[in-house]
Amino acid sequence: METAATGPLTFRDASDADVDTLVRLIQSAYRGDASRAGWTTEADILEGQRTDREGVLEVIKSPGSRLLMAERDGRVVACCQLERRDDHAYFGMFAVSPGLQGAGLGKAVLAEAERLVQEEWDAREMHMTVITVREELIAWYERRGYRRTGKTSPFPYGDERFGIPQRDDLEFELLVKELG
Repeated sequence: METAATGPLTFRDASDADVDTLVRLIQSAYRGDASRAGWTTEADILEGQRTDREGVLEVIKSPGSRLLMAERDGRVVACCQLERRDDHAYFGMFAVSPGLQGAGLGKAVLAEAERLVQEEWDAREMHMTVITVREELIAWYERRGYRRTGKTSPFPYGDERFGIPQRDDLEFELLVKELG
């Protein structure tokens, strides 16, 4: 069990050298028994991997994309993907170390992500997609100003890069927040 870190939270963009650490962090936040220490687990709806080295490296290398890391006491404790898309930004690949969830770390990372895309990309909105059965997670985003749009997209059934579904009713819903 992790204990709460005490030092200040610092942010930086991920590099190639961070890929393995980030894959472990993202996996631990969503899949398997380790993820059950936090509240963001998807272990009951998806098995298998959440991402892989190639997926993380693609975010780091893609133009108009960055993988923001949060560190505390020299340890990576959270991350998120930010992608520039016309007048808005896309927020994804969000993970907070399971033993540190529930202490405001996710709020801090989300706030920093919103600040960055406004200041550096002049983004007017932040978009994200969330699996619709994740009601508790959607409610968390709603408390932070995101609204449900009712626009859904299918879950990539059959593509094990995104996990092995344990139910047949998974789909994503677009959430949007106006920035500034």
